[in-house]
Amino acid sequence: MSETVNVRYMVDDVEAAIAWYTTHLGFSLLSSYAPAFADVQRGALRLLLSGPTSSAGRPMPDSEKPGPGGWNRIHLLVDDLNAEVERLRRAGVMFRNDIVTGPGGAQILLIDPSGNVVELFQPARR
Repeated sequence: MSETVNVRYMVDDVEAAIAWYTTHLGFSLLSSYAPAFADVQRGALRLLLSGPTSSAGRPMPDSEKPGPGGWNRIHLLVDDLNAEVERLRRAGVMFRNDIVTGPGGAQILLIDPSGNVVELFQPARR
């Protein structure tokens, strides 16, 4: 049994985020309350896209305001990293780095329209 995992990303523009995740990474739109909020899903991952006007975007008691970016990220497995990178580069997707290879596999970081990081990972062949 697969259980849905929910991850929230703060985004600058909910409609741009919907388009980016559904066009480039194969997510499906579940609901949209743009400009405040939308949720998209890929497999067991439900990604909550919260804009500045969402309840998640309200300032904290110390006045700090939640925003996009940072180094935490969703991690998506792919079968052919090189082919995915080529496809996404042709589509104009921004990358944070080049492919990095280690003992567990190869990875690259994408940047969504708000600056959130998405990792594509191809496990090493065993």
